[in-house]
Amino acid sequence: MQSDNAKKWEECLAIIKDNIPTEQFKYWFEPLTFLSMKDNVLTISCPSEFFSEQLEERYFKVLGLSLKRVFGNNVNLIYEFPIVAGDPSTHVSMQSAHPSQVVKPAPGASSNPFREKYVEEIDSQLNPAYTFENYVISDSNKVARSIGEAIANDPKLQTFNPLFVFGSCGVGKTHLIQAIGIRIKERDPRARVLYITARLFESQYTAAVQRSKVNEFISFYQSIDTLIIDDIQDFIGKDKTQRTFFHIFNHLKQNSKQLIMSSDCSPSEMEGMEERLLSRFKSGMTARLDKPDYQLRREVLERKARRDGLDLSPEVMDFLASNVTESIRELEGVMVSLLAHATFLNKEITIELAKRVLSNAVKLNRRTLNFEAITKQVASYYGIETDQIFTKTRKREVSDARQMVMYLAKKHTKMPLKAIGARLQRTHATVLYACRLIDERMSLEKKLQEEVADIEKLLMSL
Repeated sequence: MQSDNAKKWEECLAIIKDNIPTEQFKYWFEPLTFLSMKDNVLTISCPSEFFSEQLEERYFKVLGLSLKRVFGNNVNLIYEFPIVAGDPSTHVSMQSAHPSQVVKPAPGASSNPFREKYVEEIDSQLNPAYTFENYVISDSNKVARSIGEAIANDPKLQTFNPLFVFGSCGVGKTHLIQAIGIRIKERDPRARVLYITARLFESQYTAAVQRSKVNEFISFYQSIDTLIIDDIQDFIGKDKTQRTFFHIFNHLKQNSKQLIMSSDCSPSEMEGMEERLLSRFKSGMTARLDKPDYQLRREVLERKARRDGLDLSPEVMDFLASNVTESIRELEGVMVSLLAHATFLNKEITIELAKRVLSNAVKLNRRTLNFEAITKQVASYYGIETDQIFTKTRKREVSDARQMVMYLAKKHTKMPLKAIGARLQRTHATVLYACRLIDERMSLEKKLQEEVADIEKLLMSL
């Protein structure tokens, strides 16, 4: 029986050979070999992950049509290839999404061949408080919210797939993307919706690698109907995680499943992310959430005051809305502090009390320092142009400033060494060396200790 299926695979190759240039066939299809055919799942061996990607992208149509003609409408294609070249023990499988496997499923069934492993209900990890009803609308988020509701009301709408939401910390990205998931679940409780942070995804992937469960990991994520990933920028510098997510992304997109992502920066600013992933992030809808405007800040205050039973005068409302401007998260933190002070001091909430709380609370909720702020401050301190830090020059004053940027970025940001190096066109080993060198010098050079302290003081005052 297997020999018959192997012959059918040869028939497929013959059809393909008649429809593409000889050189292309020789390079892309001759290295493929038949492995097995069982339960309508055709498994073929290919040299590498790159090969499978190129076959899907370059020859999607001709491959799908040839399989359909020879094997029928309901065949599913699996590529098998080694993660480490020439090492059979590292073989993994990757599912194709070619047209021949798009068949009409039975009622309640899934076209995903892995689905039967994961038919049980999954925990969507959605916060029930993050609904559209609780999401305050203003000009700063109106477009993003409208798009989010359009997706939530019709998940099969592919116009906005994928949806990439970006904006600074605390502007409501997490609330919005979870609200989409909640609305989808409300409209269809059977929908497989999953919210997850990029850090947790990366942690799960690492655990799957350690336990040799990568195929199961990929299969689970391929079974999701709406995948929501928060803080996608945390994939920067994680090459293996990016490659795995690329395949999951492709599978979901090609099977008309919704992808929703959030980030603190736009795709064009994500240095250290693979270009092929960035191109896919940009292929759908990109929506920016701006800092909350006065209207939004005032409405958030009024809602939270009503919910917490606070009696705030219009003057206090205006004062808080006018002075807490960075994020909704910061505004809510100020309200918590205000409530605590009023309760424990047994005082009514006045402008004076608001000023007192604000002077402390805002400092406690400063934004995390980012790479750009550190670079600008270091350049200013050493009296050089910021652009010089990114050049290849080895001039002492520029080299010292560059090493200082590496040291402070490692200390004050969550960026991995590889991402820091990518920003400066250096390797992660160079960044590690620079950080160790400054640590060693600081133990011996009082002047360097003072320089670091001075720059950090300036950064804290931003």
